[in-house]
Amino acid sequence: MRSFIKKWIVAMRAPFFTASAIPVLVGTALAWNMTGRFDWFKFLLVLIGVPLFNGGTNCANDYYDHRTGNDDININPTPFSGGSRVIQKGVVPPRQMLVASFLFFGLGSVIGLYLNAVTPGNLVLYLGIFGLVTGFFYTATPVLIGYRGIGEVVVGLDLGTLAIIGAYYVQAHSLNWSVFWISLPIGFLVAAILYINQFPDYDADKAVNKKHLVVRLGKRKAVYGYYFLIAATYLVIAGSVIFKMVTPFVLVSFLTLPISWGAVRILKSNYDKFAELIPAQAKTIQTHLLVGLLLSVGLIVGKIV
Repeated sequence: MRSFIKKWIVAMRAPFFTASAIPVLVGTALAWNMTGRFDWFKFLLVLIGVPLFNGGTNCANDYYDHRTGNDDININPTPFSGGSRVIQKGVVPPRQMLVASFLFFGLGSVIGLYLNAVTPGNLVLYLGIFGLVTGFFYTATPVLIGYRGIGEVVVGLDLGTLAIIGAYYVQAHSLNWSVFWISLPIGFLVAAILYINQFPDYDADKAVNKKHLVVRLGKRKAVYGYYFLIAATYLVIAGSVIFKMVTPFVLVSFLTLPISWGAVRILKSNYDKFAELIPAQAKTIQTHLLVGLLLSVGLIVGKIV
């Protein structure tokens, strides 16, 4: 039983579910900050539902990247890129990965339908449909979102703006522009995680015509796209405070600047390498995690103070 659980934790890439948990925390904290409303049960349901969609996406991604040969020809996987490798290592048969994808999306959909039923309007339903379709078809044929140069934007929307809007809405039952602006930094950072992971995957992705932005720009020019995502993160946070969209306490997230700056420096010097790039991948994930946590803390403190 233990080996079964461990196998599927790896297959789902569960250790990276921080990417889907963080927007839930930020959206919920903002809802409490602005409206004083907080429902533990709804919070836990969203905190389970969004990662289930994330797991479904990851399993579908592995299955279809195997079908196209993308992961099979990738000779430079890292702990953060190149898929879970469970198919390539013979740990999980391809068809089981596809079935698991349907199962995770199905369980997430049940949670989403319940939340939609107990929340005014059908916004949760629309967000869920968009997340399911874009998550599954990120690498599924014939849509292949991740192959068309828009994958970074879609991932930023799914695990940034839309996830935060959903987490906020199930608590507050309303929306305002503050939700949009505070969602952008998380969207930029989750896109940055995907973006920097595309550097070591470059050769394999290019070989199967996976034309994401790093392939389209080339590694050297693509470095500037990463600079933009990191810079935009902090500029939007600062702007949100300057224009009084959120509490000034969210500026505590600027404590992460040394980590993100470290990632920038590593990428600048090692964009065409593999092992040397791994610390920058790790620092990007750390930046996303800590910015999200500190934004949440800042919103909570701002409400208390």
